[in-house]
Amino acid sequence: MPEEQKGKLRLEIAHVLFIDIVGYSKLLISEQSELLEQLKEMVRKSPEAQTADSEGKLIRLATGDGMALVFRNSPEAPVQCALELSRADKKNPNLQLRMGIHSGPINEITDVNDRANVTGAGINMAQRVMDAATPVTFFYRSTWPMTSNNMANGGPSSTR
Repeated sequence: MPEEQKGKLRLEIAHVLFIDIVGYSKLLISEQSELLEQLKEMVRKSPEAQTADSEGKLIRLATGDGMALVFRNSPEAPVQCALELSRADKKNPNLQLRMGIHSGPINEITDVNDRANVTGAGINMAQRVMDAATPVTFFYRSTWPMTSNNMANGGPSSTR
């Protein structure tokens, strides 16, 4: 992040997909590592994540037992990515995911290792939405404005 931007609040609406591995803390460390590698590989192979990453519109954040994918291109991107991950997850019976999606305000910052990170209600709410999901499901919640486009797709506060 350029020096002149440090400390400046620059809010933007991001679309966050929060993912965690169900039952992670009950696993052996070797099993945890193996499942995290499988999840990372699934995300790397996701066409939606690849597109956003190539456009410089994706921030990937490790969360210990999963990850947060912060899309800054479109509200459909995390939904499409969640669908892609759900399809890939069906091929792996040992990996159960829970996912939550939320669109809301974030501020890009750098973490203690000088890597991109985000703060704000957008990412905090995505984690809460994910916490409400059951294994093999994902919930979606948004604060983006109601338009005729998203009304046709179930509105901004739909659970899918």
